[in-house]
Amino acid sequence: MDRLDFKILAYLQEHGRVTNVGLANAIGLSPSPCLSRLKRLEEEGFIKSYGARIALEKLGDYLMVFTEITLADHRNTDLNRFLAQARNVPEIVECHHVSGGYDYFLKVVARSVSHYQRIIEGLLESDAGIIKYFSYIVLDSPIVREAYPIDSLFGPA
Repeated sequence: MDRLDFKILAYLQEHGRVTNVGLANAIGLSPSPCLSRLKRLEEEGFIKSYGARIALEKLGDYLMVFTEITLADHRNTDLNRFLAQARNVPEIVECHHVSGGYDYFLKVVARSVSHYQRIIEGLLESDAGIIKYFSYIVLDSPIVREAYPIDSLFGPA
């Protein structure tokens, strides 16, 4: 990885539909070497996927809930049992195994509070090993960054 690779990744986060020529121009490289670098970054797994960011608010009302999950036991089998159940719930759009006072931090989208409650009740009834959970309904999201700050994380110090 060199500075041009980082520039490619940073640019693609914001301009995923850019043509190879457009990308090459944006990062200061000719199209052929730019395409070679792009293919290598894809093959090596630095680029996970390409996709559209959907404006859910344009589709209708929805609820976003952050949920702290605490499991009764913490053996690998217990963690895997929870994850197996959570993976089957499409409304769980993020699941993070965290340190601190609870085990998992979930980001859940639902149609309503009652829909969210059905999701949680389904997890509780599925024997996923949940001993307690806390829910935080998102009222507003004044800062949401879709792109990672590649330059400040991995650029020159």
